[in-house]
Amino acid sequence: MNQAPPPPAWAAALGRLSNYLSQDFLGGPRRLRLAWVINAQKGGTLVFVGALMVAYDNTSTEAWIYLALHGSYGIAWILKDLCFPDPRWRVRVTLGGAFMSFALVLGLYWVFPVLIISDALQPRSVAGPALLGSAIAIHTLGLFLMVGADAQRHFTLKNRTGLITDGFFRYVRRPNYLGEMMVYAAYALMVRHWVAWAILAWVWGMIFLPNMVLTDASLARHDGWSAYKARTGLLLPRLKNRS
Repeated sequence: MNQAPPPPAWAAALGRLSNYLSQDFLGGPRRLRLAWVINAQKGGTLVFVGALMVAYDNTSTEAWIYLALHGSYGIAWILKDLCFPDPRWRVRVTLGGAFMSFALVLGLYWVFPVLIISDALQPRSVAGPALLGSAIAIHTLGLFLMVGADAQRHFTLKNRTGLITDGFFRYVRRPNYLGEMMVYAAYALMVRHWVAWAILAWVWGMIFLPNMVLTDASLARHDGWSAYKARTGLLLPRLKNRS
């Protein structure tokens, strides 16, 4: 076990801000678990999107495909939490923290189906078979990566500590993040408007990136970290030097 170097100051600052907003905002007793807030949004997506389809009388192929993709993702998330819960989401939060988690991140994801089903933003290109097929493929692969990587991490760390350098983590250090980013990129692809990508840029830049950098800094204390980092990429496999 080595002495871990301090994380970059910007990542540490964003991490502290994120923890305060999602866990302690406005203070008071911590009566809720963060997992309850996340699961309510994820699991409620199927109902929310279905209600939008009824409200806007939109039963197009695009609406049904979006319902199937985002709704099934929510169900998969709940099943994942039941089978191998992430300890990060077990933390208790204040009511203000729960509200901010929804307002700044989770609730923004529901903007996607609103834009698709209400067709509020114009002009948008037509969702042809190639686009819909691409979204389904990206979503399927992303969900596989996210659930598979989380499962490997959970069951490996139940039996031992240290780095995980095989399986999903053989070539990239954050396959679970990559998978979730692919899932939401598939939804943004279906929205076909810059607003969806702006939302993802906010979440990925302010939440995902500092979390990944902080995790790297924490794992640097383990033996073998330098060699593992040198041969892997953060989100994508590292190209070998062919010179």
